[in-house]
Amino acid sequence: MATLTHTPASASTGFEIPTYHQVPETTHDLDWADLSTLDLSQFDEPGGKERLAKQLFEAIQKIGFFYIINFGLSQEEVDRQFSIGQQIFNLPLEEKLKYRAELEKGGYNGYKPSGLREIAPGIFDNTEIYNIPKFIPTHERPQPEIITANRDIIEPFARHIHDSIVRKLLTLIAIILELPEDHFLHVHRYSEPSDCHLRYMKYHRRTSEENARASGIWSKGHTDFGSLTLLFRQPVAALQVRTPEGDWKWVKPHAGSITVNIADSLQFLTNGFLKSSIHRVVAPPEDQRGVDRLGVLYFVRPEDSTELRPVESAVLKRLGYDKAVDNSAVGITAGEWVKARVRKGVDKWEGPRSEVGDQRIIGGVVAKYYD
Repeated sequence: MATLTHTPASASTGFEIPTYHQVPETTHDLDWADLSTLDLSQFDEPGGKERLAKQLFEAIQKIGFFYIINFGLSQEEVDRQFSIGQQIFNLPLEEKLKYRAELEKGGYNGYKPSGLREIAPGIFDNTEIYNIPKFIPTHERPQPEIITANRDIIEPFARHIHDSIVRKLLTLIAIILELPEDHFLHVHRYSEPSDCHLRYMKYHRRTSEENARASGIWSKGHTDFGSLTLLFRQPVAALQVRTPEGDWKWVKPHAGSITVNIADSLQFLTNGFLKSSIHRVVAPPEDQRGVDRLGVLYFVRPEDSTELRPVESAVLKRLGYDKAVDNSAVGITAGEWVKARVRKGVDKWEGPRSEVGDQRIIGGVVAKYYD
């Protein structure tokens, strides 16, 4: 397990943030996915955006997952967020439950306890989540002391992700579609209500018996709700991505990287051209089986009022993505889509799924789950 050692209190917050040490990577030679890496330091170079857009276009044609590097945050800044997340999950359960998200109403901000979904007979999910919404008046809510005391560390971190990283990725996607560079920025403004959030996430280790009963699955194959998901390097190997051929490949935790994947809203907005990436979480290899898996993520979602209607793009027309498709979300807003998926997410399955499953969400749109 990652260890925490105490360091001097933060001068700005007066609240001690222990040093976080990541666990060693696995020594097992796994079947790693072949993912592209985008160097964001090239973005502001002459012709840099165009080169990165071409590279991203090639990457998303293959699998919809990719890495980014040189994104403007140090490893120390990232590890500080891991430390904050660790301290949140170390709180007594009764304290965490004071901040429980209104999941049954479609609200995802705050705390989600583990054990809300049955993934196999008698085996429930082993995942705790704490989501922090955007720091705007609409989304203000009570938070644990560790968060309020460290707001001047957490807020700049989240805003940097949105303003400096997400902005660049959405610009590249607009370039790919031959749209004005700021096209997607207009519906992903930080100042407007949306379900964008910073997430701390903890998968608790399982016993060998529990892993066997769950067939090694910690989270069923699924797609994410929003536009993009950013996962800061997580050295415990457990994330797998589904290839177009239907194979599962491990996602390697490259040093100094963020793993990014396309999500549902961009698939709707591009009429299926950008495909929401299918991924799952499984039991780690043997040399990491005895540790918990702590994660820091950022979820990018369009503004709540955004209708998930395909954009008008010459690229989509040339490639044949301008025709009506099944499972379209036309008439559904991003806010409605997220709330509906969150509500469905706390419905317990009636039993294990041994094959592809469908879950009707809203307006006839279906989400699929995979083993």
